Amino acid sequence: MVESTNTIRKKGRPVYLVDGSRSPFLKVRGGPGPFKAADLAVAAARPLLLRQPFERDAFDEVILGCITPAPDEVNIGRVVSLRLGIGEQVPAWTVQRNCASGLQALDSAWRNVAYGYSDLVLAGGVEAMSHAPVLWRESMVQWLADWSRAKSLGQRMKALSRIRPGFFAPVIGLLKGLSDPVVGLSMGQTAENLAWRFGISREQMDAYSVESHKRLAHAQDSGLLDEVEPIYDTQGGGHDRDDGVRPDSSLEALARLKPVFDKPFGHITAGNSAQITDGAAWLIVASETAVESLGLEPLGRIVDTQWAALDPAQMGLGPVHAVAPLLERQRLAADQIDYWELNEAFAVQVLACLAAFRDDEYCRKELGLQQAVGGIPLDRLNVDGGGISLGHPVGASGARLVLHLLHVLRRNRARYGVATLCIGGGQGGAMLVENVAAGE
Repeated sequence: MVESTNTIRKKGRPVYLVDGSRSPFLKVRGGPGPFKAADLAVAAARPLLLRQPFERDAFDEVILGCITPAPDEVNIGRVVSLRLGIGEQVPAWTVQRNCASGLQALDSAWRNVAYGYSDLVLAGGVEAMSHAPVLWRESMVQWLADWSRAKSLGQRMKALSRIRPGFFAPVIGLLKGLSDPVVGLSMGQTAENLAWRFGISREQMDAYSVESHKRLAHAQDSGLLDEVEPIYDTQGGGHDRDDGVRPDSSLEALARLKPVFDKPFGHITAGNSAQITDGAAWLIVASETAVESLGLEPLGRIVDTQWAALDPAQMGLGPVHAVAPLLERQRLAADQIDYWELNEAFAVQVLACLAAFRDDEYCRKELGLQQAVGGIPLDRLNVDGGGISLGHPVGASGARLVLHLLHVLRRNRARYGVATLCIGGGQGGAMLVENVAAGE
């Protein structure tokens, strides 16, 4: 049996996050974007590596989260590592846990460093959702196989007689990936479930979404996103900021949008959902030995992580199920967490999590607690916007949450932060980090 997270926490070495960077998150606008996943990951990592006081082959391993790498990016972690010049002798691997793949990469690095298998790890996540594959239906694949076996003119004519127009209808890989094959619901339909369960109105969702855009616009205008590195495409185009933000977003504009997932009666629209986006994010994970020997200055420390699972039809509540045992194990109350990053897959999903955290009955019945976890103040949650305004490139979001949370803690001289997100398929992940410079 795998040793528990609690055992690692008691036995393991301290694990630090010493630096990080990310690309701008680029909204998908109807076609393949300017970067494939490996291109994004390389572009986001280069400035991070250039400013380090050590050589690139000092890393013990590279771990990258990604859900849909291209066919020529198999084990994209290794592809990116080699392209970055980290060295042939440094192992690199890829992890996939749907929306939390970037967080899983950090968790895997944390465990290896805590146990002493590694001292210095480059970990993060990437997704180029605009390059998600378009596939043939099985009927077309079978026909192509029959056609390839046909040798004579007669056999080819017979194969041609069996082809049907419906064979050419494409299968959109992105839509398949955003649906749960077990419960038969799209992610948006699971969000509709939460709206009905907690009585969250369309107006509440839209109001939350407007605020997300306002917060991101303010952060951009105020220079609060230091972790974003400019990247340049092969056509000479420069990209230096998250480009999906709508500073002029309003309740009136959002109210005009039609529901997407439950068209007659639903509340979930494109305006109160996370944007489909391309992006990459990285962090350097280090042991105390590496920090001291290389003269590194940590941004923070990973204190603990937690994974949880629940009904896939209620997957948006995953953060509640992950955060509750994490806080309990660390003997921390919700009000002792200074800042929170809770991924905005949907506005209703965030609002439902906040409601569940405050709900005594939910916490008793679903989590086995004696009382509610507690409230999370909105002025301490996603203070610079989230997935609704900057996007949710699924493989990268978990790493972005942690990276930005560290900057928020440092900026505000605060101590503890929690990064958490829901995961398609009915899971949740959470990471507790500490600003080691708090109080200085």
